[in-house]
Amino acid sequence: MWNQNNVSRILGTHYPIIQAGMAGGITTTNLVSSVSNSGGLGNLGAGYMSADDMKLAIKEIKGQTNQPFGVNLFIPETPIVNDEQITHAKRLLEPFKKELHLTDNGSFSELQNNFENQLEVIFNEKIPVCSFTFGAPSKELVKELKKEGTIVIGTATTVEEAVFNEECGVDIVVAQGSEAGGHRGTFLGSFKHSIIGTFSLVPQVVDAVCIPVIAAGGIMDGRGVIAALALGAKGVQMGTAFLTCKESGAGAFHKRAVLESSETHTVITAAFSGKPARGIENRFTREMQEFESLLPPYPIQNALTKKLRKEAGIQGVPEFMSMWSGQSPRLSRDIYTKELLVSIVTEVDETLGRLNE
Repeated sequence: MWNQNNVSRILGTHYPIIQAGMAGGITTTNLVSSVSNSGGLGNLGAGYMSADDMKLAIKEIKGQTNQPFGVNLFIPETPIVNDEQITHAKRLLEPFKKELHLTDNGSFSELQNNFENQLEVIFNEKIPVCSFTFGAPSKELVKELKKEGTIVIGTATTVEEAVFNEECGVDIVVAQGSEAGGHRGTFLGSFKHSIIGTFSLVPQVVDAVCIPVIAAGGIMDGRGVIAALALGAKGVQMGTAFLTCKESGAGAFHKRAVLESSETHTVITAAFSGKPARGIENRFTREMQEFESLLPPYPIQNALTKKLRKEAGIQGVPEFMSMWSGQSPRLSRDIYTKELLVSIVTEVDETLGRLNE
């Protein structure tokens, strides 16, 4: 059976299908538990969550499922930035804020490092699976997590990053192709040289590491699962496919934008957060494009645009919202999580059957 391999055995799931840990409220406790209850691995996107909120969400998930689930964390970044750069970025954002009648610039309290507190929750709650993005966890951290019985998953956008993750001791590595929606996980080398498509990246990573590889980027249905397995991956990670599910916490405008978009409507932009991310093109990304090289890096720019993005969502102005999406929005569906998993599994089974005729 295609679904019973070393990844599903390691994770303790029925299918080697992982729901991506999309941060910012998309991965509701209902979404996470529904994916796990349907045979996949639900994943809480906890990158922006406080330790207290994270702990509360984990308890809710545990109350909704007795199946394995994961928590995704961001490896912290402390970039060097000067006041002049921040002042310039604020000036660029002012016209957008005026349109929304938003005058409060806020503070940078959200930039305080919460990583250690988040890890404490992971250990105390004995989380089955913990994945990391924006860097690789240290060897020491991986050892401690494994000692507690936690499966560790890393993220790589290049072969070099995959090898580095393996050297750090992770159990599984996600090969994130350039088709993926949301933030790029690049942490070694330049972003420009790390835009590698899933079909190119996955087999090269498979050949370079001994640990199981999960394919991510543009995978939306059973055809994508079969392609990933054919390339040597042992499973898939899907984000955009779950983003439009009914249990997702993505806003109505965000879901509608993805459901009504095509493969030509996404762009990679650093305008919202200071870190390259793929999403639906809108007025904000277009008008800020020429200034991207002048903006402060993540997480500074992310903090500067936080209230703008939030207010745009409240007022229903999608032109100023960060609407992350992969390159296969035509394949997105407005259905329940269980329906999505059943359709994927059915399509894989039927397609494999035809291929074997």
